[in-house]
Amino acid sequence: MEIQRALVITGIAVVSYLMIQAWQRDYANPEAPAPVEQVADSQSDAADLPTPQAETDSSVPSAQPDDTAKVQVADEKATPVTDSASRIQVATDVLRLEIDPRGGDIVRLALPEYPNHADTPDQPFVLLEQDSNRTYVAQSGLVGRNGTDSSAGRPQWSASQDSFRLADGDKELNVDLALTQDNGVEIIKRYTFERGSYLVRVSHIVRNHSSEPWSGALYGQIKRDGSDDPGLSKQGFVPMPTYLGAAYWDSEKPYNKLDFDDMQEKPLDLSVTGGWLAMVQHYFVSAWVPEANQKNHYSSVYLKNRNQYLLRFVSPTAQVAPGEEKVLYAEFYAGPKQQDNLEAISPGLNMTVDYGWLWFISQPIFSLLVFLQSGEVSVFGMDIDIGAGVGNWGVAIILLTFIIKAIFFKLSATSYRSMAKMRKVAPEMQRIKEQNKNDKQKAQMETMKLFQREKINPLGGCLPMLVQMPVFIALYYVLLESVELRQAPFFLWINDLSVMDPYFVLPILMGASMFLQTRLNPTPADPMQAQVMKWMPVVFSVFMLWFPAGLVLYWLTNNLLSIAQQWVITRKIENEG
Repeated sequence: MEIQRALVITGIAVVSYLMIQAWQRDYANPEAPAPVEQVADSQSDAADLPTPQAETDSSVPSAQPDDTAKVQVADEKATPVTDSASRIQVATDVLRLEIDPRGGDIVRLALPEYPNHADTPDQPFVLLEQDSNRTYVAQSGLVGRNGTDSSAGRPQWSASQDSFRLADGDKELNVDLALTQDNGVEIIKRYTFERGSYLVRVSHIVRNHSSEPWSGALYGQIKRDGSDDPGLSKQGFVPMPTYLGAAYWDSEKPYNKLDFDDMQEKPLDLSVTGGWLAMVQHYFVSAWVPEANQKNHYSSVYLKNRNQYLLRFVSPTAQVAPGEEKVLYAEFYAGPKQQDNLEAISPGLNMTVDYGWLWFISQPIFSLLVFLQSGEVSVFGMDIDIGAGVGNWGVAIILLTFIIKAIFFKLSATSYRSMAKMRKVAPEMQRIKEQNKNDKQKAQMETMKLFQREKINPLGGCLPMLVQMPVFIALYYVLLESVELRQAPFFLWINDLSVMDPYFVLPILMGASMFLQTRLNPTPADPMQAQVMKWMPVVFSVFMLWFPAGLVLYWLTNNLLSIAQQWVITRKIENEG
């Protein structure tokens, strides 16, 4: 019995530890952001300004003869924040952007298909923005001998109009920014948007009308301050455990995390053929995807005085002969972490949907949930619709619970038989304990003989819970990381399965079902063990109060199915005489 008690207590301790771990962030919160000073734009340069401004910008990389970028990290004056009225507005069916003519950067990007809150559907979630409170932008340009960007400043681009919109029926929208250098070289910075796509093609078209060869290298970078994730759901006093930081691909490992602390202590410095660099947050990601068949230099830098983090690539230096034209391009993704779309863009990018160390369980669970909800299944990268799904993620979770219960049905039945037999022989166990109250060793030996005679496994009662814990934790990460379940409604008061039940109805019902389940189990002979089992429903209920409603729904459904199965088996064993 000592072994049984130790195993039960150890199991509960492990379960509690894993659940507490699930409340913690994978990485420590970055330090609070330093305030970003909004500098008034006092310059009145013409819209077709051909040369970089004289102001120094330390956040621009430099192309070296060996095609690597040496990051300049001097703490210098921040680039002025351009007034929103002078920005170029771009609208597609899935994106709302603002492009700053100074530098031609994406300084604001909203997602109309993803409301900021479920109760405000007309307010889109803002992924990128640059204002006095927050900096998170996508920058790109040309560096090198004839580049448009340098440590001296950023260029001023001009556009034919101040707003662009993808027209109904059109599949593509091009937004061109123009610049003519002093030597007569014409450069077009073109943003290409496609209907229904969060992937933007960023091209720099270099038309060399001069008499000298043009030389420059394409770079792209994500600039972000150390502020918290604005899309992070907070439940109770503890934030949900989502990763906030950088990630990148290399030939040795398809998914590498680089959190903000790492970027401060050991900056990224790597040459990679193809790949991608990304800033990852809850449900959404932004990523630069350079040309796949060329060797790019990846780097990062921390600007301490601004509390800003730069994640960038620099492509090899390109040469454009007089009279020739060349296109330097890369792709930029900014949107939801939809696995199929990300995997199609670049290998490993789908791994930004981070299911943690139980990904090999979470991934099949997610695929099964998608099938139950929509009727679609992915086979070798192809989406196949083989029938209508239930159309409700909550119902899909309930059906998933039935399937998982069926998989573990035999194991659960064996365990419940063992517990039913222990309940049946409980009077005999009590008699042995009373007869040998002065000899605990003999009482244990007689009890073990009783178990052997009745073919009872004293450890069998713990197995269902211990076996289900990996599935429970894996489902937790599916609900946490899968943007498909963001703001997914169920019924009545549950309008978002990815966050807590606002009225705690499901956690209370789950606790009640767990209490009922313990009543079907035999009362442990050990008083301490009995107290642990008595309070376990209360402990779990408290844990569940701030867990996602979808997860509590799964656990409640599983408990109800377990109660039904255990009740049938217990009655059968008791009626055997």
